[in-house]
Amino acid sequence: MAPRANWKGFLRLSLVTCPVALYPATSDSEKISFNQINRATGHRIKYLKVDADTGEEVPPDEIMKGYKVDTDTYIEITKDELENIALDSTRTIEIDEFVSKADIDPHYLIRPYYLVPDGKVGHDAFAVIRETTRSMDKVAIGRLVLTSREHIIGLEPLKNGLMGTLLRYPYEVRSEDEYFDDIQDVKVTKDMLHLAKHIVTQKSATFDPQKFEDRYEAALTELINQKRSGKTIAAKPRPRGANVVDLMDALKRSIGQAERATSARARSPAEREGKKPRKAAAGQKEMLLPISNKRAANEDNKADKRATTSRTRKSA
Repeated sequence: MAPRANWKGFLRLSLVTCPVALYPATSDSEKISFNQINRATGHRIKYLKVDADTGEEVPPDEIMKGYKVDTDTYIEITKDELENIALDSTRTIEIDEFVSKADIDPHYLIRPYYLVPDGKVGHDAFAVIRETTRSMDKVAIGRLVLTSREHIIGLEPLKNGLMGTLLRYPYEVRSEDEYFDDIQDVKVTKDMLHLAKHIVTQKSATFDPQKFEDRYEAALTELINQKRSGKTIAAKPRPRGANVVDLMDALKRSIGQAERATSARARSPAEREGKKPRKAAAGQKEMLLPISNKRAANEDNKADKRATTSRTRKSA
């Protein structure tokens, strides 16, 4: 089942307009998540919205937005006032310009979305915008209001649709200078550079996300399954960073290590363990022990015990 659209409106290039819907291109729903619980009772923790001074709970219809001016002063902003300043981008993505993808600094990228025609009309206009952008190898830049704020969005063709990527504003991107100014200016010798390049060559590959496994998610799955089975969880030793004394020696030894690692990476984690690889769309949650199966196993055990007791009594 396709997820619900995050936004619906119109895509417009000059006088060419079509209805569109925006869907999230990524999801964290397959990741294991936790609830906070009361250690004493085992009950889930519930959060309440309370008045900071009186400590009393405040009903939703009594809560409004406020901008903090100083310690005790807020400027109250009503819902109607926010709607009065609604921008055109609340309902329309107006394409302002077209740029080369190489011109977009990765610092500004936030998250991807899929943009598709909404309904049965407007497919022709959508195709014109998509194919024109594709033929000129450009990224369309527009704006839309999402989660109550206006965002810049870059649109580029992806198969028969458009992929939209939200972009940050300049004031949201920190300058690297305040972090990099204290890095020492070290002269790298030709020999060190040669050895390091050799390691890079050994490790060079075509990026394939299927080769990577979320190891922390797998460890969480194992932890939960072990605890449900009543097993004791043993602490794993923490890795320690090696104290590099001779950089040239470390580079030379790294070459041999890179060769072994490259050979190991040629096989998937599942292949190295002799397991069949899981489907790409499958998440770690499906690997958790099902509660229904566990209950069924308990019922089977009880039935076996009853049958054994019955046979013992008949023999007696």
